[in-house]
Amino acid sequence: MSTVSRLAPTGAAPYLHAPVLPRRAWPAELPARQGLTWWDVSLVLVFMLGLYTNYTIQISQSVPFPSAPSGIAGAVLLWRRRHSITSNALGGLFSILLIFVVSILVTPTLAFLPRRLNGLIQLTYSIAIGYGLFLTIVRATRQQVATIFLAFSLVILAGCLLETYGGLRPLSDSVRAALYSRGLYEDDLRDTLLYGRVRPKFFASEPASVTFCFSLFTFVWFVVSQWRLKLYAYVGLMALGIFAMPGPTLLLMLVLLFPYMLMLASRRNGRFNTLRFLQVAIVGAFFALSFFVLVQVVFQKRFEQATQGDDPSFFYRVRGPAIAGIDVIEHMPLGAGLTGEPFIASHILDLYVRSPHYSVGWRMVHPATELLINYFWCHWIYLGPFFGLLVIAAMSMWLRVLHVPSPAFCWMIWAVLGQASGAYVGPTCWAVLFLSAAAAVIHQRMDDAQFAR
Repeated sequence: MSTVSRLAPTGAAPYLHAPVLPRRAWPAELPARQGLTWWDVSLVLVFMLGLYTNYTIQISQSVPFPSAPSGIAGAVLLWRRRHSITSNALGGLFSILLIFVVSILVTPTLAFLPRRLNGLIQLTYSIAIGYGLFLTIVRATRQQVATIFLAFSLVILAGCLLETYGGLRPLSDSVRAALYSRGLYEDDLRDTLLYGRVRPKFFASEPASVTFCFSLFTFVWFVVSQWRLKLYAYVGLMALGIFAMPGPTLLLMLVLLFPYMLMLASRRNGRFNTLRFLQVAIVGAFFALSFFVLVQVVFQKRFEQATQGDDPSFFYRVRGPAIAGIDVIEHMPLGAGLTGEPFIASHILDLYVRSPHYSVGWRMVHPATELLINYFWCHWIYLGPFFGLLVIAAMSMWLRVLHVPSPAFCWMIWAVLGQASGAYVGPTCWAVLFLSAAAAVIHQRMDDAQFAR
């Protein structure tokens, strides 16, 4: 008997009734049945280690290899997931890169074209390895992802406690001195004045990298975890982090709860629910607003310096880039070009000096490396409002092709953490977006036990 006749009902002619085929699984569901091998898990951990250390190999004087461990691991992950790359996804990626290519060709001057091409290469590298990380994470079971990211966060927390109270600092400092030829954090005196003690670095180049990665990895765990008490544990981990590695970046963990509540927790069975949206939006808004209260209480000295215009770190990371970004949006619709700091450096420095929150007594930063330490505002400074919105639209469409349930959630997480990190063309910037996307996919798909049944 033929296959068609077996599928047709008894007494019915074949082709009159379509065969009942099994439901086609949504691509985000398929990986839940497979999980990650130990080799995949090891590569993901190496990728995370590269983000944490930001260990950079200088290939030449003008060509760096940023976050080298992440680059190597991401390239291997992308190769291992090459069969998961669809033609639509590849077309979306090329469309995004094409927008960046056009953006550097239509900038006001081509004198900095070699630098912008160098930035384009780094950007392509960062997006490619981030894509490889995304394709790997969405194949993992929920338990695997939760375990990986929670374990890494706990290692950071324990390491910082050991460095401060367990005598690990001499070993950490010696390893850091051997790893980082430049960019080593040396403002221990400032930390003592602001926080009452030297902040732990735990083998990273600076304390900001420690608090940033702890916040990011703990949040990814929170999104994918199904533990009913995870919100209390998340806030508890934030409190322990403030004790072990004090820094205002950790309070951004409260702000991150707002987009989670708004975009992911408001859904039931993958669909938007109005009543649940109102409930969780109130909770998310409460945590977001509590950020502004706690920053004044927990980091009182730092807050007073920032509001009085006496905090150069806050100015160069948050206030200054915002001033420059708004100015570019208003006067340069096509932007300054990818990695266009030298082109616009004198104008930005002039804006900084004229700001009432800037002090001429501060150390003048290097225009090409320290002028814009905020990848969110770098996006608008480099691309302007036209290409900036075009990239966000194209990237959002690509995320939908990758079956990410809420691109808005990814962009909100990206924007919040952008206030604590720079290097727009570096791997960290785009790893935040791809990790948010992977966490959203895992959060919205059925849990592993349901899928197995």
